[in-house]
Amino acid sequence: MRLLFVTAAAAAALALAANSALASCEPGEITIKFSHVTNADKHPKGIAASLLAKRVNEEMNGKACMEVYPNTQLYNDDQVLEAMLAGDVQMAAPSLSKFEKFTKKFRIFDLPFMFDDVEAVDRFQNSAAGQQLKSSMKRRGLLGLAFWHNGMKQISANKPLIEPADAAGLKFRVQQSDVLVAQMDALKANPQKMAFS
Repeated sequence: MRLLFVTAAAAAALALAANSALASCEPGEITIKFSHVTNADKHPKGIAASLLAKRVNEEMNGKACMEVYPNTQLYNDDQVLEAMLAGDVQMAAPSLSKFEKFTKKFRIFDLPFMFDDVEAVDRFQNSAAGQQLKSSMKRRGLLGLAFWHNGMKQISANKPLIEPADAAGLKFRVQQSDVLVAQMDALKANPQKMAFS
């Protein structure tokens, strides 16, 4: 799961008024830099970012210009939120586990078996509680615009995992989430926190 986030200043600029990183904004245009960690044309997030930039660049008529920086060209997921707060980028779509340093509320998406299926995730995200999550860091200078799916959690290994005991002693790469680490610890596995990039 990922959340499209924007700084409060960029949200205001968008309310007033996208190609790729190759797009060159003109003097006088509001420049919106969108940084993400995936491929620009093969990953759904990269495709969506490029489509958003195309639409912004076509519809803002010189008032604003969006530049997309894929593949961690500017920042990785661990750095991008701080870069947003510093004003170096205005939009990002990091994994939700990256918000742990700002709020624990997004841990709900890392809890095992919290949602039965993608439809249950959608229902929650579209509920009042899900919508409140998007503005839960506004006082910190971050505002969520939309949730973007990044797939449901899956566990894989180089041997069959039939029951929980099968994970004992195995190393698993996990996102930098304390909840995911605790889950692997409960399975007596060896979690390795690693960045996606």
